Amino acid sequence: MRAIRVSQHGGPDVLELVETPDPTITPNQVLVHTDAIGVNFIDTYFRTGAYPRDVPYIPGAEGTGVVEAVGDEVTEFTVGDRVAWASADDSYAEKVAVDADKAVPVPDGVAASEAASVLLQGMTAHYLLNSIYTPAPGETVLVHAGAGGVGLVLTQLAVEKGARVITTVSTDEKETLSREAGAAEVLRYGPDLANEVRDLTDGTGVAAVYDGVGKDTFEASLAALRIRGTLALFGAASGKVPPFDPQRLSGMGSLFLTRPTLVHYTRDRAELLWRSSEIFAAIAKGALQIRIGAQYPLEHAAAAHRDLEGRKTTGSIVLVP
Repeated sequence: MRAIRVSQHGGPDVLELVETPDPTITPNQVLVHTDAIGVNFIDTYFRTGAYPRDVPYIPGAEGTGVVEAVGDEVTEFTVGDRVAWASADDSYAEKVAVDADKAVPVPDGVAASEAASVLLQGMTAHYLLNSIYTPAPGETVLVHAGAGGVGLVLTQLAVEKGARVITTVSTDEKETLSREAGAAEVLRYGPDLANEVRDLTDGTGVAAVYDGVGKDTFEASLAALRIRGTLALFGAASGKVPPFDPQRLSGMGSLFLTRPTLVHYTRDRAELLWRSSEIFAAIAKGALQIRIGAQYPLEHAAAAHRDLEGRKTTGSIVLVP
């Protein structure tokens, strides 16, 4: 099969197309012929070495496809089933060995490009809104990177709950996309961001900030919160936040700060199926629109990473084997 391999940490150019043997599955795995592969910011962290992973390796953890073979102990899936996953190593490949307890069924009405790109981002938005801070109808929240994959999903789901959503974006094009997703107000990044948010909330601040940008927005996120507000720092697209003194949270209004990650919010099979099924159901009934900003052939994985890191993409991006 064809796959993308990383033999040394570095820039996008370290992503190389190779021929490699098909995976061998264990009794508890399924072999999936991939139809589409999700590309996420965390893939760039492993590629650069910001997150540790031994080389060589095949990047990627998210995708969708059709089951080609089933391990002897697998009972939930059969050959021919459509499945998707958000946590299977070596996913930048034509075939992927997926632990059966990490795979989820893909219903009719969900396209391959949607299934491949929505699990990680969609379930992230799901836990942020259902398990970190659930806005009450009429409450105002701030979503950074409102035209990104998570941002667009998060905005739609928050609006569905009755929240008023303020987002941040970098361009007019992204503002249009964010407003189409339901954002009530769209702001640009800048030194006055927190003051602009407070102006839009009569000086009170927002109930919660969902921040996947990190270093460049962290201070503004804190300053934009109301008393006892919640900052969910779920990503670091602009870099890691410097060391932080938690005593500051008291002086800024007894704020709540959490650094969640999806693996801790899909700890068992029931939780994984709950989050994935609700996201897929929302897509199938048209309540959630997934914007696929770009699709790249598998061999153009380096271009996909360049565009993602250069913030040239909107919505989700996928690789197509």
